[in-house]
Amino acid sequence: MNGFMRMKRLKMEEGTAVYHCMSRTVGGEHLLGVHEKETLRKMLWQVAGFCGVEVLAYCIMSNHFHVLVRVPVVSALPRDEILRRYTILYGASRSNFHPSVGVMEGVLAKEDDSLSKDWVERLLARMGNVSEFMKTLKQRFTMWFNSTHGRFGTIWAERFKSVLVEDCPDMLRVVAAYIDLNPVRAGLAQDPADYRWSSYAEAVGGNSKAQEGIASVVGALQWKKALPLYRMIVYGKGAAGHLGEEGMISWETAADVLRDGGRIPVATLVRYRVRYFTEGIALGSSGFVQAVAAKLNRSILSPVHRRGPPVAIGADSNNMMALRHPRHRASSGVI
Repeated sequence: MNGFMRMKRLKMEEGTAVYHCMSRTVGGEHLLGVHEKETLRKMLWQVAGFCGVEVLAYCIMSNHFHVLVRVPVVSALPRDEILRRYTILYGASRSNFHPSVGVMEGVLAKEDDSLSKDWVERLLARMGNVSEFMKTLKQRFTMWFNSTHGRFGTIWAERFKSVLVEDCPDMLRVVAAYIDLNPVRAGLAQDPADYRWSSYAEAVGGNSKAQEGIASVVGALQWKKALPLYRMIVYGKGAAGHLGEEGMISWETAADVLRDGGRIPVATLVRYRVRYFTEGIALGSSGFVQAVAAKLNRSILSPVHRRGPPVAIGADSNNMMALRHPRHRASSGVI
């Protein structure tokens, strides 16, 4: 034992919840090249479709990935919907561990059969569950990676990190922009639209699911209305630093975006400390975090520290709080 018990992952058992999840490769090795990133991107959408998870934002880097997901509670589904989701995940696979879609269709058609009821129960248990979503995604990718590269064993370090995020545009857009700006902070692109393996780039490229996620983040019903709003958030946030600072969007690029659509002063959007997005338990307004703390019977509230001038992101920004594990110490650096 390492001296402490591993804390049970915080999940909302009632109602829909949003989580920011992150997972690293073993030892931080840069295992994810172009082919690997593209495969993981495709698997992300497949597993999300099977689990009924809504992907709001994501970014795949060379040694880790982030995903912001909205997870509904699933207690029952029509059998044709279960089969549809099963087909998304297993329709093209040839596996000795899972029945073919044709076989599963026959099994699910026998509603009073005990085997059929058992399969329904097993499949429903994997849906509407953030842990099952991440487990399935990481396991499927590991199997593909090991088969492709002739290796064995896990490629992921420990279990994934997750932060419960308040489901409101003020909070979602901050976390989503943080995720989409990963390649800019890492110096891989000056414009986040140029980095293929992120939700923003994929949305701009025409993927309807990615567009729906961003529209949901900013609280818009249509992608055409969501795009300029999200662009102002991302580019304003990315340029909120010193002129010429490495890992930032250039002022010229940001100014162009803001000038095109900028009815609000987003260039001063706050850059929150990284650890609150990756090491906490919950992120949101003070009321939301206190409600989560009450559920956990804890009083470990910490205000989110800011770098740069004070700003306002919606009415609740000054009360934004983070609930953190007691054993998490202050950390620095960019993920």
